[in-house]
Amino acid sequence: MHTNPKPTDIILHNQSRTLEVVFDTGERFNLPWEYLRVFSPSKEVRGRFGKDRILVLDKRDVVLQEIKPIGNYSLKLYFDDGHNSGLYDWRFLYELGVNQAQYWQEHLQRVAALKSDPD
Repeated sequence: MHTNPKPTDIILHNQSRTLEVVFDTGERFNLPWEYLRVFSPSKEVRGRFGKDRILVLDKRDVVLQEIKPIGNYSLKLYFDDGHNSGLYDWRFLYELGVNQAQYWQEHLQRVAALKSDPD
């Protein structure tokens, strides 16, 4: 994995509900808004001290309303459910892109396990 990837282009696609991030590595990732919201780097989602990620549910229809650059190292994303904490730095966005299939599958498995557990 590239150690210090930097975006060369960031495009918000309203119709497909994705954030496209193109990196200087030549890689391009289309990150769905729901995915970005579920994997927010905020303390609220990451859990205490970055452990035990909180399972975020029912964000299929979340809207990414605004993107603000923070310096030249990250983005702050504003979602219509009021969530706007946590900074998506370049390394984290790259990690989300590279691991998107795996992370999303793990999320879906956690959701399925929760729904099949009667307690």
